[in-house]
Amino acid sequence: MCGIALILAGVTIDSSSSFDESGFRFDSHSSPSRTAETNMVQKLGFSIDDLKVTLKRRGPDRLGSKTIFLQLERIDSVENIEQTSVSNEDSGSENSRDDFSFRSAETKSFAELQFLGAVLQLRGINPASQPLIGSSGDHLLFNGEIFGGIDVRTDCNDAETLLHALEACCSCEGKEHPPICHSSGRKKISVSELLSTIKGPWALIYWQAWSRKIWFGRDAFGRRSLLVHWPTSDDPRFLLCSASPPSYLKQNCAFADVEDRDGVVSQNYWEELSCGIYSIALQPLRTDGVYTKQYFVGDIKRHIWTDSLLKELIKWERTLVEPRPHEVHENCFTKQKKSPMDTSLQNLSDPTLIEGEHKVAHKVLVVLRKSVMKRITINTILQAQRTIEEDQLVPVAVLFSGGLDSMILAALLDQCLNSKCKKFDEIDLLNVSFDGQLAPDRISAKTGLKELQRFSPCRRWRLVEIDANLLNLTAETKHVTSLIHPANTYMDLNIGTALWLAAGGDGWVSECNLIGLEKDSKRFKYKSEAKVLLVGSGADEQCAGYSRYRTKFKQGSWKALEEEMRLDMQRIWKRNLGRDDRCISDQGKEARFPFLDEDVIRTILEIPLWEIADLNQPAGRGDKKILREVACLLGLEAAATMPKRAIQFGSRIARESNRRNFGSNRAANLASAGSVLIPKPEG
Repeated sequence: MCGIALILAGVTIDSSSSFDESGFRFDSHSSPSRTAETNMVQKLGFSIDDLKVTLKRRGPDRLGSKTIFLQLERIDSVENIEQTSVSNEDSGSENSRDDFSFRSAETKSFAELQFLGAVLQLRGINPASQPLIGSSGDHLLFNGEIFGGIDVRTDCNDAETLLHALEACCSCEGKEHPPICHSSGRKKISVSELLSTIKGPWALIYWQAWSRKIWFGRDAFGRRSLLVHWPTSDDPRFLLCSASPPSYLKQNCAFADVEDRDGVVSQNYWEELSCGIYSIALQPLRTDGVYTKQYFVGDIKRHIWTDSLLKELIKWERTLVEPRPHEVHENCFTKQKKSPMDTSLQNLSDPTLIEGEHKVAHKVLVVLRKSVMKRITINTILQAQRTIEEDQLVPVAVLFSGGLDSMILAALLDQCLNSKCKKFDEIDLLNVSFDGQLAPDRISAKTGLKELQRFSPCRRWRLVEIDANLLNLTAETKHVTSLIHPANTYMDLNIGTALWLAAGGDGWVSECNLIGLEKDSKRFKYKSEAKVLLVGSGADEQCAGYSRYRTKFKQGSWKALEEEMRLDMQRIWKRNLGRDDRCISDQGKEARFPFLDEDVIRTILEIPLWEIADLNQPAGRGDKKILREVACLLGLEAAATMPKRAIQFGSRIARESNRRNFGSNRAANLASAGSVLIPKPEG
């Protein structure tokens, strides 16, 4: 995992060729002078150092910085432009000179590209720093994991493998890419074609030196955060960053009253970058075939996804939506004749042994298990860099409420980890509560813990009870407000705070819970050191878990339900995932989302909607019907009937927030507190 950022100054951004279609909005301005930049820092309230501090929280292992200056010399004609560059590392190393851009002795204009990368090393044997620099001068900042599409050896780092693949790419458009690349004269794949093949979450900034192009973007579902600042009169720089610096909100109103095309209020400095692949081609300004202005223009374009299967997933269209009357049948949660362990570990590998009504659920279970397995592969570098004792290492934890989704993830994690290895004997279950032992999620977590202990009695399940009091979290609340930014409602803040605390893993463990005793005993302080956190995001959107889906179903039946689910999946990047990634990764933890694996999404879309959910049935049965059947196949019978509870309600942070900010739950409900914008933080 990495925190990444790019600061581009000295370039006038030209969006005329493609931005009307992609819906971006900003004002184009020339780059400020150094004095203007200093004034801008004072006005906006954050500096490069602030960005570095923010990124370092996401990537505590190493922080790297690299600056490239692009300078113009003399311009006689289109054919006669002398170009060189100077690049320089913040580490204080001697300046190096490269021949892949612009430079001049008589500088009248220059552009500056500053790359910042902070690394949390999770994969690969050798320690890696970012930005990575290729042999041809290419620079790569990559925050993500490659689980397919590009072959990454188990002893290699994802970013290093990706850089090698990118260096072999041309700069052509993926949409009209010819068999023989016109820019190189050889058969090559384009950057957009290569990025379209990646399976897994990612955000990326890539400088392709020879073509003078900056490529950037995030995966099709937005599982990794990437914020963008489009040039404005207040700040004409172009910026990309994993998260907003907390210092920014101290001097600025957090949110402006500007609505986007979806009617959602958005802030006017940082925005969530829309999922996709983009490029900025840097070149001198040209008028009528002659370079008449000695400053840089950045021609920015949005590229299409070229992978056909990925494009189908983005459309999120299901073939079988509305059933005929005889196709909907009552689902029964009958006990398995064989023991849960037999069912989960042996018989599920043979589809012929699965009862008819569970065959569809078996397909989902198999692909979910593979998804978890991809996400918990731990390489030797992870263990080698830890300062804690090896026998105390717990490499993977689960964000745990005791509900359906987290119970399935915990059970699958148990199956995927190597129990023969001592350091994998324990699994941390992270549970946050704002009402001590009385919060619904704390109660269900303890119930779920007992079921997991029956499911896998040899596993040491560690329920980490993270207790919080909202009244004592003043500084933390301000910090989380900056993390959720540009998300801006009390609901966002409540969810973000709960996730941030849970990811921190700083809580209590009861001895009775750890060893499976019935009687209460002492609690001891414990902080989870797991760097990978499995999260159930995407299960509700794909399997009709939210209560409003039931309302849509009653109003418009199956087609209305499907349309609402599609809408949520297509905007999950903006409403959920960017915010959640920022809050979890700020604790130096990496969130991984097994339900949002490309193969899981594809499998669920292949299943008729009435097999996914049947909202004619009551809550706790028809909602997320397919996942309830998966839980039954695993032998998690109590979890299979658990009702849906959002983290802000299950942890009771919403109740405490309502009392703190509105005086009471009743007043908050009358004010529709969840959608109320957060005011500017004080101090």
